[in-house]
Amino acid sequence: MVRTNLQEIPRYGDKLSYAYIDRAVLEQDGNALAAYQADGVTRIPVAGLATLILGPGTKITHEAVKCLADNNCLVIWSGDHGVRFYAQGLGAARHSRNVIHQARLVSNEVTRLQVVVRMYCLRFQEPPDPGLNLQQLRGKEGVRVRQAYADAAKTAGVKWEGRNYQRQDWFAGDPLNRALSAGNACLYGLAHAAILSAGYSPALGFIHTGKQLSFVYDIADLYKVELVVPLAFALAKGDPPDLEHQVRSECRRRFRGAKLMDRIIPDLARVLDVECASQEALEDEFINDSALPAELWQPLAIPADLPIGRILKLDPLQAGMPGPGGTNGGADSGQGPARTAG
Repeated sequence: MVRTNLQEIPRYGDKLSYAYIDRAVLEQDGNALAAYQADGVTRIPVAGLATLILGPGTKITHEAVKCLADNNCLVIWSGDHGVRFYAQGLGAARHSRNVIHQARLVSNEVTRLQVVVRMYCLRFQEPPDPGLNLQQLRGKEGVRVRQAYADAAKTAGVKWEGRNYQRQDWFAGDPLNRALSAGNACLYGLAHAAILSAGYSPALGFIHTGKQLSFVYDIADLYKVELVVPLAFALAKGDPPDLEHQVRSECRRRFRGAKLMDRIIPDLARVLDVECASQEALEDEFINDSALPAELWQPLAIPADLPIGRILKLDPLQAGMPGPGGTNGGADSGQGPARTAG
């Protein structure tokens, strides 16, 4: 089956969350994938799947990757247990207005700080005191996280000695830290898929910075304490031999119960202060033809007849360049206001 346009694909919130598979050969099987492993064949219905995480020992055919792309299923190549991300596929959005909006926000200290504050505030059940400064707000968040670990340890009846693991040696960590890492990896994959589906960049973080997944960490942190921490402590208590597998399976169940898929994109809109439009996919000008050429950019704040010799000598700080709060409302992209994807 060949997709003719993105309207045929289920919206992100209607999909299943993710699947992790390793030590398998994946081939196209109609509009699904067939995963061949030592113990048999598993059929993976990718049309309703948000993310497929491929661990070590996997081989995938060209046609299988095309099938994933046609169905807007993000494919991530990861390390063992899904902890390290090495490569990623392409999201559903074909327009660039959301990532342009994100870039504007992260490039201005005022708008970036406003996003950071909204991200922290979204983690609390009650709105924090508006009289707090940023450092006090971060201190309040630190207390919340430490208390969540302490409560989870008390409920599970285990001793918590802090977050401690070795990135180079997975099994050097104790069961609690391994369970937390495995659960966080599942959450990162889901947040990653949502960010790409909505047309944003996973690299342009606001709280986190400097990595290609900085924004993934920002968004995942909104839900980590609520969904991953209690689960990891409960499952790690007995140190089962298949701990990571249990964590991944239970994360899928818990994410579905918490309706996480329906929450992430509206939360993206909330922290980035954009209009939430569930039917954004219908407004994507490239949705029926992803190869449609885009328009050429044209500056609005600089005269069109300005000689190129003078353009190269302009001082960006003095040339009336558009930006957040600028006179032209930051509409220099020619692609309209940022909105969320369906």
